[in-house]
Amino acid sequence: MNWQLIGVVVTVVGVIMSIIGAKHERKGDEPPQLVQYGYLAVIVGVFILLVNFFSIAAAMLIFVLITGVIWVADKFVLAKKRQGERPSDWVEYGRGFFPVILVVFLLRSFLVEPYQIPSSSMRPGLVVGDFILVNKYAYGIRLPVLNKVVIPVGTPQHGDVMVFNYPKNPSINYIKRVIGLPGDTVEYRDKKLTVNGQTVTADVAGPDEYAEGIYMNPVLRVHEKFENKQYDTFVVPDQPWIKEDQVDSFPYRENCRYDDSGFVCKVPEGHYFMMGDNRDHSADSRYWGFVTDDYVVGRAFFVWFNYKQLGRIGTVIR
Repeated sequence: MNWQLIGVVVTVVGVIMSIIGAKHERKGDEPPQLVQYGYLAVIVGVFILLVNFFSIAAAMLIFVLITGVIWVADKFVLAKKRQGERPSDWVEYGRGFFPVILVVFLLRSFLVEPYQIPSSSMRPGLVVGDFILVNKYAYGIRLPVLNKVVIPVGTPQHGDVMVFNYPKNPSINYIKRVIGLPGDTVEYRDKKLTVNGQTVTADVAGPDEYAEGIYMNPVLRVHEKFENKQYDTFVVPDQPWIKEDQVDSFPYRENCRYDDSGFVCKVPEGHYFMMGDNRDHSADSRYWGFVTDDYVVGRAFFVWFNYKQLGRIGTVIR
């Protein structure tokens, strides 16, 4: 889907609606509905364009700054010049949106951020369509957009389910499980996971399957215990542990050694090694490398909605 084109179209349509609506008769203090819909379309269109070129956080910050300037200008300058007359529509909308956008921006930046599961890479714990909440302060209070820790609170731990910026395209968020911390040595050989020489406990629960479109994927369910975390993973016994032709040339690639049965990687300082729970159907650090701390978004902890599987509402992420 071409979101850039959609953003341009919605913005242009909004401008046209506003211009046409401005010629309609105004009833009371309310602008014509066509003007209201036009301004709303412009806001949505511009937001889509900003997200397309930057990130959601950057787009929201830009909106906060623009509406904030309008709010301040109206309160201390424009209101005095009007001498009681009604403000122009763009001023009214700008100052009206400012507190709403500011609250949403602060909540999303420092407390919780919503995220939707787009793929099956974290099955069986998380499924396509899960709407989850991400704790933004679990790994420290970070500056919006720059994502630098200003108040240390905590750090990622082995087995955490973490949302982060995809290293190959930071505007996209990914979700995987933290397997390797800075300085760790991670080994995955014959589909058995070892961290710093300690084998992660993995007990086979038995055969399982899940639907992907019109196809059923047969898998083996495995109970995994990683320090104080317990969760289930999926593996496909007869499938290769990795598709070697899909392994990228990533930063610190020299820290990893691949062979026919598996790999071993030394995690650089300030980076994390991530893997999906659906081990043989997950594009993760095995393929595209390590996640730098600057790309950390937060810890996933709760499923708050899934319109296809309502029974998943309220699921705690392990």
